[in-house]
Amino acid sequence: MSVATQDRLTIAVLALGGQGGGVLADWIQDVARAEGWLAQGTSVPGVAQRTGSTVYYVELARPDGSGRVPVFAQMPMPGDVDVVIASELMEAGRALLRGFSTAARTTLIGSTHRIYAIGEKQAMGDGRGNSDKIIEAAHKRSRRFVGFDMDAATERSGSVISAVMFGALAGSGALPFRVETFRQAIEQSGIAVQSNLRGFQDGFEQAQGPVAVPDAPVHAAPEPTTDRGRVLAARITRTLPNAARTNALHGVAKLMDYQDADYAALYLDRLEACAALDVAPYAVTAEAARHLALWMAYEDTIRVADLKIRGSRFARVRGEIKAQPDQVVSIVEFMHPRLQEVCETLPAGIGRRILASQGLSKLLGWFFRAGRHVETTSLRWFLVLHMVASMRILRRRSLRYAEEQARIEHWLDLVRAELRRDGEAALELVKCQRLIKGYGDTFERGLANYERIVTEHGRAARSAGEIRRLRDLALSDDTSTALMQAMAR
Repeated sequence: MSVATQDRLTIAVLALGGQGGGVLADWIQDVARAEGWLAQGTSVPGVAQRTGSTVYYVELARPDGSGRVPVFAQMPMPGDVDVVIASELMEAGRALLRGFSTAARTTLIGSTHRIYAIGEKQAMGDGRGNSDKIIEAAHKRSRRFVGFDMDAATERSGSVISAVMFGALAGSGALPFRVETFRQAIEQSGIAVQSNLRGFQDGFEQAQGPVAVPDAPVHAAPEPTTDRGRVLAARITRTLPNAARTNALHGVAKLMDYQDADYAALYLDRLEACAALDVAPYAVTAEAARHLALWMAYEDTIRVADLKIRGSRFARVRGEIKAQPDQVVSIVEFMHPRLQEVCETLPAGIGRRILASQGLSKLLGWFFRAGRHVETTSLRWFLVLHMVASMRILRRRSLRYAEEQARIEHWLDLVRAELRRDGEAALELVKCQRLIKGYGDTFERGLANYERIVTEHGRAARSAGEIRRLRDLALSDDTSTALMQAMAR
């Protein structure tokens, strides 16, 4: 049955909090009523933010002339949805899993950009869902798939994603209504009319073309902006193989931002020692350039404080919420530094003494037993965090610095030893750095898994495949159960 001859149409909108899914549902109903149809909209709330979306359900019916009012459903049913609109690629995937989209009936309209779910971010390893598989399934399990990067369209138009989705719906031809009626719905709402019309037009035009999948981001090597940076960049060109240079340039830039040029020079000292033992195609050195920089830029309280008060961060937040120049934005963070992290920021001798003393730890730990909501845009907390961030000049004397440098040197010793014996095993040891990330419980859990693997390797040298298998098991869950069972066997 063609859209023009259908007497009943069902539409499901899957959107995250703050994306205007309710406004979009209202616009669709306004369009239908303006065209003489009957319309009803309902919503089924999801969990907060990225653990689940709200499903807005709109059902439309063409009057049959009898004066009778049809009975509308309250929520979408699998196999009985004509149009699905998803504000993000994983939400399109959820619609497919729920059976809302069917090959014989449904027009699936979805953005191809990603907003990572809580579960994806919490994964010990790379927990991201496979975007390519979702796009492939979207083609197979819909009558037509209209897909493009709606987040990018939102940025181009200075609009909101609901307006872009509305335009894509109009451009898809899935509803038998005039395009002008869609535009009138935006105009009659009286809210940000001009920007919403720009977003609508962008979405409308994108829906006319083929599915557009965003290209993978290309991270070009950074250009040095200081004399010391240029000296280090020249050193990279002179002493490191071509395969490692781009990663090394990123590493130097990161560590100069994290600490200073001398720290970046130490990074190159360590990297050159690996390169001296490596052979073409220099895969170990290339990977070490990335993972060594990540480890040396470990997250301590100094780094966290520094990132929280950067002007670029405040600007990014204002951009994300589309704050106007005359609007005041307040940013409130939840921060929970433990006594362990505080002591690690202190000079090594003082930090060790406090942590070694049961009485001192108990007394001081009372002040850090609960987290705090910190308004980083207030003068008071900005100055507090600025003071913590300024302790960067003392970082080399801190307990955490001493501990991390010892761990890094031990790791590099293992890698260099394996380079003399088995280059593939050395590469897998380099990649074990993936286990160490974040701070607090996440850091401690990853570090414990890393130490289990390298301790086991120290007892009896493992092959590349065995190291990789143990690392993958450690990354597979956040309880270390699979790794412990494998090591016990």
